Amino acid sequence: ALWPAAAMEVHTSKEVNAVNGTNLRLKCTFSSSSPISQHLSVTWNFQPEDLSSHELVLYYLQEPYNLPEGRFKERVTWDGNIERNDVSIMIWNLQPTDNGTFTCQVKNPPDADGVIGEVRLRVVQKVHFSEIHFLAVAIGSACVLMIIAVTVVIICRHHRKKAQEKRIEVTGTELKEKESLKTREEKEDRPLED
Repeated sequence: ALWPAAAMEVHTSKEVNAVNGTNLRLKCTFSSSSPISQHLSVTWNFQPEDLSSHELVLYYLQEPYNLPEGRFKERVTWDGNIERNDVSIMIWNLQPTDNGTFTCQVKNPPDADGVIGEVRLRVVQKVHFSEIHFLAVAIGSACVLMIIAVTVVIICRHHRKKAQEKRIEVTGTELKEKESLKTREEKEDRPLED
């Protein structure tokens, strides 16, 4: 009797963004109903955004086989661990030409059929240090100006309040002095009337 091969499950991120010139680990894991065999194979392919033909990126069968030529020559290394069901790769020095879709296919006989993992990679341009520096200076300056403005407003209000309290105090003192002077004058005027 023939037993149908169980489906292999492959898991990847759907979309990844990375900065031009950096390194990126493209993660791919799998699950298989069969024990891991010595015939387990992993194939990483790449299709550019212009949908031209697929390119082999890396092949694994008992050990990784790097490419002798092509755009990923000496830029892709194995970064997986078969015992942990991890068949990830590292891409070094990303370039805008790396924009496209990477596929990760795992076969573990008798598990050979299943979904092929796909990762869409977008390489974005690096922000130059001068732009970051300018942005940081602009934000920092704005924050400092805001702090200075708030401090000036608080100090002005404090001085106004103090001046107003002094005026009230002086006015109160003047009123008391006038009242006491008036009272004294009234006292001095009374004996003369008698």
